[in-house]
Amino acid sequence: MADYKSKLNELLLVAAQQNASDLHLGVGRYPTLRIDGKLIPLGQESVLTPEAAQNLVFGLLTPEQKEIFLKEKELDFAYSFEDKARFRINVYYQRGYAAAALRLIPSQIKTVEELNLPPQLHDFTRLSQGFVLIVGPAGHGKSTTLAAMLDEINHNRNEHIITVEDPIEYIFTQDKSIVSQREVRIDTSDFHKALKSILRQDPDAMMIGEMRDSESIATALTAAETGHLVFSTLHTNSASQTIDRIIDSFPAEQQGQISSQLAATLVGIVSERLIPRVKGGRVPACEVMITNAAIRNLIREKKAYQIDLVIETSAQEGMINLNRSLAELVKVGEISLENAELYSLNPAELRLILERS
Repeated sequence: MADYKSKLNELLLVAAQQNASDLHLGVGRYPTLRIDGKLIPLGQESVLTPEAAQNLVFGLLTPEQKEIFLKEKELDFAYSFEDKARFRINVYYQRGYAAAALRLIPSQIKTVEELNLPPQLHDFTRLSQGFVLIVGPAGHGKSTTLAAMLDEINHNRNEHIITVEDPIEYIFTQDKSIVSQREVRIDTSDFHKALKSILRQDPDAMMIGEMRDSESIATALTAAETGHLVFSTLHTNSASQTIDRIIDSFPAEQQGQISSQLAATLVGIVSERLIPRVKGGRVPACEVMITNAAIRNLIREKKAYQIDLVIETSAQEGMINLNRSLAELVKVGEISLENAELYSLNPAELRLILERS
């Protein structure tokens, strides 16, 4: 087992040194890195046998975590590798064998500028109340963007920020704010229990790691309604789809009330994609929706499908259409047209924008 522990440390170090976003361990394949969105097998390593995969996976777990994993067959947790790197890890079984997906979490929290994100995101961090959502596919920078925005509040405002995460990803160094970070299974027994008690902990701003179900959405809306600034994430592709997803999470008889709450509290949605750069690395393309009177009416009337048009025609208010963000990156030579079309939700519209510009 000691040999496997040193092999595990070696693989974690390689992932950190090569600036990988993820490391995958599973039976019948080489340990594999994801770098700039592409899976790259470590061909110099041995293909993992059932014994090797299990020992590497178990090497990540405490005795308590191992007990939970064997019972529940999957587990999320954070893992610090000496002082070199921190990982968000999901261990699971596939075809009866142990496997793991390890997401590398940078030790430094970058700023909005360092992440090449739109300056409109600064405006959301200056609000005293409201509901802000960061959305997009898995692995496209939602947690990193949220961390940048919360850290901006931390450095500029005298607030109490509470996060509920499963697991904790970025570690905040308290500056002007008090930052209370709560991890499921370590600081609270249950995600929903933590959300129920969060309003009794005197927060100014809060971050809910992920909107998992109608209960977590309802808590977020109530918090925003009662004078708090609430940040969260969803795995959706656009602002309009996000609004539909939230409302559709509730039974038909509650949807009218939820639409009204959402219209009253939602201040913005940022939809993000990380696109491979021509010169290597990845760069964000974003849709930014800033809630105005027209959007509030569309939410109340359950006409979210018309929000795309409002975003497209409201650039003067700071809104950004995803295709225009992609087109700008193509024009300045940051990304290829092929990749822009791949990540666009409407490639025909994208080509039209590029032809006219």
